[in-house]
Amino acid sequence: MPAFSDARRRAIGYPASRFDAPTFPDLSTRAERERLSPSALRAFFAIAERWKLRDDEARELLGGVSSSAYYDWKKKPDRMLEVDRLTRVSYLIGIYKALHILYGDTLADEWVRLPNRNAVFAGRTPLDYMVAGGLLAMQTVRKLLDARRGGV
Repeated sequence: MPAFSDARRRAIGYPASRFDAPTFPDLSTRAERERLSPSALRAFFAIAERWKLRDDEARELLGGVSSSAYYDWKKKPDRMLEVDRLTRVSYLIGIYKALHILYGDTLADEWVRLPNRNAVFAGRTPLDYMVAGGLLAMQTVRKLLDARRGGV
């Protein structure tokens, strides 16, 4: 979706700004999913290695992928993912990035496996929380870490 022109902004009452609203990838288009999927899968597998995920944990974070599909994707990541899986990987990349901004590399990579006293996790590890809660749990963890990055 293109950014609004200055005339359009004035017509709908938006204040003048030198910043354009961010444009997001349109995941409803096949071309965009084909473009993003291979790099998303490669990033996911790199994160899975850094977090020392077991295959069953990684498959669940991807939305319950079968073993055969998971190993095939790992061998040949040049494929197209569905919107749900791209969104999951996007959250995980954001979580990984936020952790590496907040903490040193060692703690950042161990954090998902450490029991957490935050009320969100109720003593569980963030990984257990995300595996059990799926996409919405990943979104919550991402928001939590982004808030911590912002000093909240």
